Amino acid sequence: MKNHFELIVFDWDGTLMDSAGAIARAIQFACRDMGLPAPSDERARHVIGLGLQEALAYVAPGLKHEDYPRMVDCYRRHYLTIDHDLMLFDGAFELVESLAEEGRLLGVATGKGRKGLDRAFAASGLGTFFHASRCADECFSKPHPEMLEQLMDTFGVDRSRTLMIGDTTHDLAMAENAGVQAVGVGYGAHLRAALEEAQTLAVVDSIADLSVWLRENA
Repeated sequence: MKNHFELIVFDWDGTLMDSAGAIARAIQFACRDMGLPAPSDERARHVIGLGLQEALAYVAPGLKHEDYPRMVDCYRRHYLTIDHDLMLFDGAFELVESLAEEGRLLGVATGKGRKGLDRAFAASGLGTFFHASRCADECFSKPHPEMLEQLMDTFGVDRSRTLMIGDTTHDLAMAENAGVQAVGVGYGAHLRAALEEAQTLAVVDSIADLSVWLRENA
C-alpha cells in the first residue's frame, strides 16, 4: 500500500549511525575506570537505546546511586573521544533524504541526550530532514511509549499511520507499547534472532534492504 505510513520514526544509534560498537566500548571503559568488571560486548550492546541512567543500572548493578554522576562523566569522556569519527551506515543519508523528498513526516526517537543528538544531526547533515525528535533526557526511556506518543501528537498522526524503525528490542517494545507498527534492522546493536522474536512487520539486514522494504510496503 503506497504511502501507508505518514510518519516514519527512526532510532539513531545502530539504525542510522554505525555507533553501537563505540557506545559499547565507552561503557566498558567507564566500568573499568570505576573499578567495576567490564560487561561483555553483548551485555554492553543490550542497553543501547535506553536512557543513560537505565543503561548504567543494567551494566553496573553494584554501582552506588551516588556514584552515577561520576560514571556518567567517565562514559561521556570516553565516548566523546571517538564521537567525531562515527559515520552513518552506507545509504542512510540517501534513504532519509528520499523519504523527506517524498513528503513523509520524519522523526527520531533515541536513547541519546538532546546535546548528543544535536551534535550528531550537525555532523551527519541529516538534521534538516527530520521534522521532530525526542531524546531520553526529555521523555521516559524506552520501552515506555512516551517518545512515540509525543511525536504522533506533535503531527496529529494516528498510530495506524506511524512506523517505528530500530535496531534493538527496546525500540520494538516501545512501538508495541504505543500501538505502532515496527521494522527491525538486524545490522545494529541487538542480534537479529532477538528482533525476530518481537512483533514486527519485518527484520531487514541492511539499509539497502530497508529502502526496498519501505518502497514496496510503506
